[in-house]
Formats: sequence, structure tokens, C-alpha cells
Amino acid sequence: MSKKITILDGGMGRLLRKMGAPFQYPEWSALALMKAPKSVVKAHNAFIEAGAEIITTNNYAVIPFHIGQDRFDEQGRSLIKLSGEIARQCANDAKSSVKVAGCLPPAFGSYRADLYDDKKADDIYIPMIEELEPYIDFWLAETISSVQEAQKIGELLKGNSKPFWLSFTVKDRADRKEKPQLRSNESIEQAIETAKILNVSALLFNCSQVEEMKDVLDIVQKSDLKIPYGVYANAFEPISQDQDVSTDGLTIREDNSVSDYLEHAKKWVSLGATIIGGCCGIGPEHIKGLKKLNS
Repeated sequence: MSKKITILDGGMGRLLRKMGAPFQYPEWSALALMKAPKSVVKAHNAFIEAGAEIITTNNYAVIPFHIGQDRFDEQGRSLIKLSGEIARQCANDAKSSVKVAGCLPPAFGSYRADLYDDKKADDIYIPMIEELEPYIDFWLAETISSVQEAQKIGELLKGNSKPFWLSFTVKDRADRKEKPQLRSNESIEQAIETAKILNVSALLFNCSQVEEMKDVLDIVQKSDLKIPYGVYANAFEPISQDQDVSTDGLTIREDNSVSDYLEHAKKWVSLGATIIGGCCGIGPEHIKGLKKLNS
């Protein structure tokens, strides 16, 4: 009997923008929390109605990299708390069973392992953990580019009673004959080993191209990993390693239909993935399509 697939939500930022919520760089999805929190409610509900069993708090961009250090110092905690309150309320109001993942994003910007600063990370993650804790069912460290980033989050969550899910992002390879790697150039094997050491409850890979994930999961399936694993890919064109993601309007690929994404998801399931969702550019329509994985 095939295992049930747990369905995650999709990309909040692009959905908020599509819905007409306040959205600009560098604040990105944090701007909706600041200026139009009801739009965040609407976005969460759209994913829930599409079939998402897990929604993620909308605090991904509530970091100094996106909103500036002064604003983070002044408003960071209240915005993070608000993201938790909104997600919890949406989950509680849902007609189906929905869990809330507490987002722990890359502290210094997406895809840029080179910008990571271990000494400053505590000042970003500790407020997040403290403010989200009352509202979430488990932690989701997502779009993590390096083992060092993951280790820091694991260190700060040590002794925390809530489960810890870890999701790495991998390079968009120009040559797919090369082995897949994290954005830090570390191997998938190192990511797997890190997941074991940190005793995470699930290992995922997110915010990379759909084509990357098959080769990644092939490595995971052949490993001795004993926990659930999965994927939530993005719909972007390839992202270079030195891209300034605070200002670049990353381009959504043209072959991003619901059926396209579902076909990729079927391949991931065939490689043992039991947790599937979407990241940037993957909307409620794609999530609704993923429900077919359980039919």
C-alpha cells in the first residue's frame, strides 16, 4: 500500500503579489504583514482551501536583510508574533485538520551561504523562536543554503519540545551531469548527515528548480535515512549563486502549469518522498493538483 502524501502550502510572496497585496523589494512578503495583514489571512486560506495540510508562518522576510536593521529592532518581534497569530487562527478556523509550521528562514538572505554570519545569527533567530513558539506545531528551517546555517538553528532549538523539520536549497546546475549540491557547494550526503546529527523529524529540499529535485531524492532514497523526506520546488528560472535576491525580480518560468508540477511530484513520490508542496511561484492551483497524489 502506498504511503499517504502530506501536502504543504505553496509560495506566499508571489500569491500575495498576485492578490494585489502591498509587495515590493526589499520588504517582499513582510510588507503585507506591515500594511495589509488581512491579505495574509486570505493567502493562507487559499492554500488551505486548495488542500494544504500544513501552512507556514509568513515571517520569511522579517529579517534585517529585507526590512532593515532599525525596523527589525523596532518591529521585528511584533511582526513575527503577528505572523504566528494569523497562521494559528487560519489553521484553527479550517474545516480540515491543518498544522502550522514555524518558519526559520536564512537569516542573511536566500541562496547566499557566503553572507552567513554566525555571530549575528542569534539576534535574528532567538526573537523568531520566542515569538512563534506559542502558535506553531513544529519548526521549519527552510531554504537553508549550508550545513553551518542548519547547525546554528539546531543549536538554538536544542531542548525545544516541538519537532524540527529541516529544508535545504540546492544549486540550479548548468550541467545536470554534475552531482547536485547545496548552494554552499556542500554535498547532499552532508545534508543527510546533518539531518541525522540534528535529530530532525523530516528532511526536505526547497526553492530550487523542479528538475534538480529528482537527482537529490535519488541520493536520499539510496541513503540510510530513517525519517520522512520531501520536496517543495520553486517555479523560477535558474538562479545564479551571486544573485541579489533582495532587488531582482526573479522570473517565473513558462512551463509552470498545474499538470507540469504534478508530473514532477509523481517522480518525487516514486523516489520515496512523502511530503510535497511548493515554493515561490507555486500557487493554490498547483497545491490543489497535488491532491491527486493521494487519489
